[in-house]
Amino acid sequence: MFDSVRDDLRVTLDEIRAAGLHKPERVIGTPQSATVEVTAGGRPGEVLNFCANNYLGLADHPEVVAAAHEALDRCGYGMASVRFICGTQEVHKELEARLSAFLGQEDTILYSSCFDANGGVFETLLGPEDAVISDALNHASIIDGIRLSKARRFRYANRDLADLERQLKEATEGGARRKLVVTDGVFSMDGYVAPLREICDLADRYDAMVMVDDSHAVGFVGPGGRGTPELHGVMDRVDIITGTLGKALGGASGGYVAARTEIVALLRQRSRPYLFSNTLAPVIAAASLKVLDLLESADDLRVRLAENTALFRRRMTEEGFDILPGDHAIAPVMIGDAAKAGSMAELLLERGVYVIGFSYPVVPQDQARIRVQLSAAHSTEDVNRAVDAFVAARAELEG
Repeated sequence: MFDSVRDDLRVTLDEIRAAGLHKPERVIGTPQSATVEVTAGGRPGEVLNFCANNYLGLADHPEVVAAAHEALDRCGYGMASVRFICGTQEVHKELEARLSAFLGQEDTILYSSCFDANGGVFETLLGPEDAVISDALNHASIIDGIRLSKARRFRYANRDLADLERQLKEATEGGARRKLVVTDGVFSMDGYVAPLREICDLADRYDAMVMVDDSHAVGFVGPGGRGTPELHGVMDRVDIITGTLGKALGGASGGYVAARTEIVALLRQRSRPYLFSNTLAPVIAAASLKVLDLLESADDLRVRLAENTALFRRRMTEEGFDILPGDHAIAPVMIGDAAKAGSMAELLLERGVYVIGFSYPVVPQDQARIRVQLSAAHSTEDVNRAVDAFVAARAELEG
């Protein structure tokens, strides 16, 4: 049977390569950091890393690593179980309490990833008589999570408040029992920030709940690094926050839902990814507690990240590159053509700068880009070197 399937799959793979959409995986032989050593899949040797979600540079922070080592001895390697059977340790409850306090929410529940967290919310909270109103550019995990529910689905154009109100009005007039507006806090391909205050205002007007996936914000956006609800002054108005421990908060894995008490209580009873997936490794929970200690004790990492971001965006603009506007550490360099974006990424790697070209279906057709991600671990010299490499790569590409 597979012989015929194999031929079909090979045709599809060949089409992906021919369209310039193939996504190679490069192997690194070092810890995640501002510089990494590429061992396979690209130019060998040490390169500057400008494509990780390691926003605060904590993936190899010595205090975080030390906390992980200590937890490995104290808590063991893994739980070999799910939470409600025998997979809950004190470290899990401590992290949930700390996240709740940090994010200004009543309770928190841990998942093995934010993808699972988003996959477990909608089906649990919403039924056929309910409505979910989702931003058109929300993360794939939100889209997939919504598909698992039987709720009526409404979609509004990215950050378009007039369209959001139209969808809320239609859901209300259609008799929806519960209404949930869901948005990314920061849209990962663009670096744009959702207008949460206005979204909360509309939600109040139409008696809807608000959910924010803040994976690309928690840790460094907002005065205290508490994410987009803090940035917009609506921490007490957002009903559900989902996020990851795998980006700014240490860069490992794991996700969470921080929400109203009753929402979290129901997720513990009915959320399938929580009930049927192994518990987050205790070593990650313990290291994440150390990350929160670091974030609450000083703001030097957030300041450094902001400085690096401003420098890169300013210099790239001065050099004539098309950078999507904003001040987020996601700085998309717009290329347009998918093959050209891939070629530029290869030329940059040859010059010691590791970035990735993004193209369809990750981004819309003809909007290919190189998504540069700044880190607090980068030095001023690193940032300037990256810009210089972009200039040289463009010159070679344009011949």
